[in-house]
Amino acid sequence: MSFGRLERSPGAQPMSDINMTPLIDVMLVLLVIFMITAPLMTSSLKLDLPRSDAATASETPLFLAVAITPEGALFLGDEKLLPEVFDQRVAEAARRSPDLEVQLRADKRTPYGQVAELIGRLQKAGLNRIAFVTEAPQAPAASK
Repeated sequence: MSFGRLERSPGAQPMSDINMTPLIDVMLVLLVIFMITAPLMTSSLKLDLPRSDAATASETPLFLAVAITPEGALFLGDEKLLPEVFDQRVAEAARRSPDLEVQLRADKRTPYGQVAELIGRLQKAGLNRIAFVTEAPQAPAASK
């Protein structure tokens, strides 16, 4: 009788490489989701805009979005600015493009004096094309 070692066949070796395919798939799906939802999130500033039958979308490709809250806070785009900084930024935009249209969004609870003061600031900077942004009225509920 001989005593010897029994040879074992080599088993599966552990994998030392990370499989990147699932990670890339998840990242591409997230990218597509953000590409679709980003344009839908046009403004994070919530204002109660006045309603008007004459509300039509502007076709102007270049515009400056300006907003004012009932408390008098000034926004350029979605960025809240102090009045001095607001005046500087608007003046810079007017120097770059004097025919730039300003799309003014004012909450309907904002006092008229504050809106008139804002229009004066814009005109002082050299911007005279001002459009007031409103919401279309809600359609009346159909009665049966």
